[in-house]
Amino acid sequence: MRKFFIFILVLVLAVCGWLAWALWTPVEPGGQKFVLLHPGYSTYRIAKELKAAGVIRSANAFVLWHSLHRKRSLKAGEYLFEKAASARQIHGRLARGDIYVHTVVIPEGYTIFDVAQAIQDAGLGSREDFLRVATSDMALISDLAPEATTLEGYLFPDTYEFTRTQSLQEMAAAMVKRFRGVAHEIGLTSDVQRTVTLASIIEKETAVPEERPLVASVYNNRMAKRIALQADPSVIYAELLAGTYGGALHHADMEVDSAYNTYRHPGLPPGPIGNPGKSSLEATIHPAQTDYYYFVSDGNSHHRFARSLEEHNRNVAAYRKLMNSR
Repeated sequence: MRKFFIFILVLVLAVCGWLAWALWTPVEPGGQKFVLLHPGYSTYRIAKELKAAGVIRSANAFVLWHSLHRKRSLKAGEYLFEKAASARQIHGRLARGDIYVHTVVIPEGYTIFDVAQAIQDAGLGSREDFLRVATSDMALISDLAPEATTLEGYLFPDTYEFTRTQSLQEMAAAMVKRFRGVAHEIGLTSDVQRTVTLASIIEKETAVPEERPLVASVYNNRMAKRIALQADPSVIYAELLAGTYGGALHHADMEVDSAYNTYRHPGLPPGPIGNPGKSSLEATIHPAQTDYYYFVSDGNSHHRFARSLEEHNRNVAAYRKLMNSR
């Protein structure tokens, strides 16, 4: 009997030693290790994933520890392990939902193609899959812009934090939700498609906020006289849609057969050519009151505005002279 108790004591001590080793001893992951835990995973499946990634010593010990702490549910998501930590500490991270987020920066003026590439670069999904969402899920914006045929213009430029457990539809919805918030803030409630379309052109034409109301006035004045907008960014977008844009415009490009070519077709293109920011939207809603019909770069990140073609030609000549002197 005495030997039996000694055996039991040794066994208990061995089990306690094993648990201490498995649960309290930190594990060095050996670099960055990402573990993606999908919703619906059992505790044992989670433990197996952690063990396979080399961030815990024993799946069974992890499951045992969780069984003693069942009030703390383990959260699904992607986790980054890059520092030494014990299984107990890792269990605490999963219980807190300390998940890894991917930062996606969408600058003002990005097209849906640029946004899709940013999503792919962040490792959140393929470019093609996001484009499918952006060109099909019109329910996200149809109440505000029933004429919209894509989400172009409504994926608001901002810095977003997404997780890999979010769907591409949820990511697009977050961007549209941000657009809705800004639209409400600036009072954009009517003529939404027209406003966003013009704002997207203004966004592409100048990066200087104080110039945007002036650019808006130029385009409004031209549309009032049925003068073609002749906006280069719209031609670029036409070629992006056709997959023919080579990185620079040439004279022949101005003849491209597209409703987005504002050299050939007066008025606005069928829809936005990018995703404008708040400043461009506000400039479109509140344009300057001018008699300008033309503008051209001054070669120093600003523009010269003109009332007549003669004045505009002088500004163009000055711009070319400056560029040739550099």
